[in-house]
Amino acid sequence: MTKSNPMVSAAGLDLEAFVSPSIARKTLAPLHHPVLLAMLALTVLTAIIHFSSYVDYVGADNDDVMRLVQVRDLLSGQGWFDLTQTRLGLEGGTLMHWSRLVDLPIAGLISVFSLVMDPVMAEATALFVWPLITVLPIFYALALAGQTLAGASGRLIALALAFLFVLSVNRFQPGSIDHHNVQLGLVAVIAACLIMPGRPALAHAVAGFAAALAIAIGAETTPHIAVIALIVALQWLWLGEPARAAALAFSLSMASTLTAVFFSTVPQSQYGLVACDALSTGFYALGVVGAGSFFLAAAATSHQSLAVRISALGLAGIATLGLAVLIAPQCLGNPLAGLDPLLKSMWLDHVTEAQSVLSQLRVDPWSIGGFYAVPVLAMGLCLWNIRENRQAQAYGVLFVLLLVSWSIALVQVRGAVFANLLSAVPMAALIAGLRDRANADPKNLRKGLAFAGTSIVAVPFIWAAAGALASMGVDKAMGKEAEALSTKSEHTCTDAVAMAPLAQEPAGVVSGPSNLGAHILRFTSHRVLSAPYHRNQGGMLTELHAAMAKPKDAVKFLRGAGVTVLAYCLSDPQTRTVMAAAPEGLYAELSKGNVPDWLELVPATRSAPLQLYRVLR
Repeated sequence: MTKSNPMVSAAGLDLEAFVSPSIARKTLAPLHHPVLLAMLALTVLTAIIHFSSYVDYVGADNDDVMRLVQVRDLLSGQGWFDLTQTRLGLEGGTLMHWSRLVDLPIAGLISVFSLVMDPVMAEATALFVWPLITVLPIFYALALAGQTLAGASGRLIALALAFLFVLSVNRFQPGSIDHHNVQLGLVAVIAACLIMPGRPALAHAVAGFAAALAIAIGAETTPHIAVIALIVALQWLWLGEPARAAALAFSLSMASTLTAVFFSTVPQSQYGLVACDALSTGFYALGVVGAGSFFLAAAATSHQSLAVRISALGLAGIATLGLAVLIAPQCLGNPLAGLDPLLKSMWLDHVTEAQSVLSQLRVDPWSIGGFYAVPVLAMGLCLWNIRENRQAQAYGVLFVLLLVSWSIALVQVRGAVFANLLSAVPMAALIAGLRDRANADPKNLRKGLAFAGTSIVAVPFIWAAAGALASMGVDKAMGKEAEALSTKSEHTCTDAVAMAPLAQEPAGVVSGPSNLGAHILRFTSHRVLSAPYHRNQGGMLTELHAAMAKPKDAVKFLRGAGVTVLAYCLSDPQTRTVMAAAPEGLYAELSKGNVPDWLELVPATRSAPLQLYRVLR
């Protein structure tokens, strides 16, 4: 006789319905061949694009470089629970807020490849493979979601849209090892699970598992996870007993996964720490109390009246919100609200992904379509299907997820990538329907054009490319000159060649623009004052104050921080921002060739893009 789990049985949850392996295999079976073919095509195309214009095996984003530094430290023996970047910031280092859950698979790949390759080739191979691995959950999730809404045709079209999305987004290019690609995959999996017909318990258990991982990996998806939990709760509130198994599976999975991750990644010394940018006691307590109280409410009152369920859910909500106010009130607002005003004006306001829609309109109005257009079409499509009562539950879930992603994008453009990802599902269903209509009446030109036109406007990259072409055309018509300093010239300050003279200097402390920080850590053994991370406010402020101060005052900041080398890159955007804000400051004087007597130029860098100056004692 098969023994049942007493905890699950006590909650009234059928273990067989909870697991349903045969149903899961039957649902996923049609996806395997098209997904594997798409992965093969993506791998080949990615390799062709990457190696035909090869620059580096690490992604261009600072976060990719810093992640590699963190992984190297782990492989070199740094403790699993120790996330301190000892070579970043003022003396003592900077405690980073990134999760070991992403470090671990990358480190594992490097270790495996190191068995048959030299260290550099092992790193390069691992950094090529890992972004492709993170594509798999997106392909499976979007293909499954398309299948849910529009059958076999929707499955293939959703997969095609996912392919184009991945190919056009830098999060999945070789070397992109930051956690954003993992977060995109987790959100896609959750969306696919929540719109499955019949609200299967196993799908909701997977959604709860993915939601807990998303919280643990990065705080950026916290609004998404909060809304996802609310969706599950409100569906249970309205339906009661029919949604009971799904509610229990989601909450139990989320609470247990969050508990496992918390105790396996957070050291005991930090159990009393409440951080708003990483998994800490604050997020853990809120997640477990919220999921746990919802589990109890669903287990006890699913068969009761709507009024009773409202009371039970209300108590769970009050307990969760009360706990948030009690232990983590600061996390209810913007986690960057405490950022120093100087860092906001000189750094954060110039970070593209942190710009609002209004800022983006002022800076680059032609890019708006690529960020915001397709999600608007997708949300309108969801509302239309809800109005027609056509798969209203699935389209309702997608609409809410799209709305929260799009709303985040209005405040910070980084949210647009989630909205564009989720837009592929309803747009695939629409294209599938139009395709069937066009095939049924091949002589009807209007139906064929509707199918083709919708297929084009459903791709965010098309909007982005059209905006870029329009911008180029307008600039050419207005006779605007291209910016003198190209992107290539900016990058010459951060590659291995530029860093070679710095690597030959005795190990010390380097001060330079924040964009150089992670690259200095990668290529040299120095400690660096500044890199673009909000937890390193002390180091960033010291570098900025020194850069903006007159030379006679700048030396006090640099010597006080123990700086041994000043790294000066004229083409760096932050350098130019500092020079404009402080025309008599140190950086501005260096640009004029006025070198103070307490600096000594490293001869080999006299005519190099990255000039190095030793700070004399």
